[in-house]
Amino acid sequence: MKTRRNFIKLSALGSVGLVANSALAGNNDLNNDLYKNQKKITKPIIISTWNHGMAANEAAWKILSNNGTALDAVEAGVRVTESDPNNTSVGLGGLPDRDGFVTLDACIMDQHNNCGSVAFLQDIENPISVARKVMEDTNHVMLVGEGAQQFAFEKGFKKTNLLTKESKKDWEIWKQKSKYQPFINSENHDTIGMLALDEKGNLSGACTTSGMAYKLHGRVGDSPIVGAGLFVDNEIGAACATGVGEAVIRISGSAIVVELMRNGMSPNDACKEAVNRIIKKHKSLKNLQVGFIALNKNGETGGYSVYSGFNYASHTHDYNKMIDAKFYRKE
Repeated sequence: MKTRRNFIKLSALGSVGLVANSALAGNNDLNNDLYKNQKKITKPIIISTWNHGMAANEAAWKILSNNGTALDAVEAGVRVTESDPNNTSVGLGGLPDRDGFVTLDACIMDQHNNCGSVAFLQDIENPISVARKVMEDTNHVMLVGEGAQQFAFEKGFKKTNLLTKESKKDWEIWKQKSKYQPFINSENHDTIGMLALDEKGNLSGACTTSGMAYKLHGRVGDSPIVGAGLFVDNEIGAACATGVGEAVIRISGSAIVVELMRNGMSPNDACKEAVNRIIKKHKSLKNLQVGFIALNKNGETGGYSVYSGFNYASHTHDYNKMIDAKFYRKE
């Protein structure tokens, strides 16, 4: 005779069996819903700011496509831009400060939140590689000025004259008209920031610049500041900034973008919200161009800027293209 207690036990066992059989069958509504909600992960993938990101991405892709690390890829990628004498905003050939000195800023960050940075560095062609040495060979995060230069020489970096004839000529023309005002427009802030997701699903980022053209001697922007010009969180995603560094620093821009993604925003929406925060903090938007790019763990990307004209390069197995970022205001 079956008691009520035995009936409950048998019913429970039967229910477990039904659930197990249904799961094994793989065609129940629950499994279908889970399958539909799974996101495709795009990896490896690289994104980088501005048109010069195309050439930088090509160098980075050679590493990623051969199962290399995101860290090696971003360093190799931005070195291309740093060594391009025709690029007047990064590394060799960068436009000088108002006193005629080319000073460089850079930072790099890996999937373990290790990071290295250099600022106000002179006479070194590839500051991103010095920043990586700071990250890997010291207990520090940032070295600046003469100390950063001395460290670079100790690590075997060669002294290079960064002021090309063309950039010197532009500086001399500027001095005649400038009244010592920095040169700013919506496409003057051509920092290269690069973010990569490798085949193993790890993120890294790099950011490097010669800074605002004809700036005050000693000025440092957002590019070497971890959390402002660049931030990487391997659980969530990565972001980097370009534009007027002072505005980015005021909201810890790249860290904000990553935190917004942590709270569920898409890369594009996170970049937009960060730009909106900058806009709210300034009474005037004159000369205030700022742009962000972001990459999450699924390989989804986004970008947004104050003014039109900002774009970024993206490279995967399926495409290699420029993407025009959305913006708040048309130039």
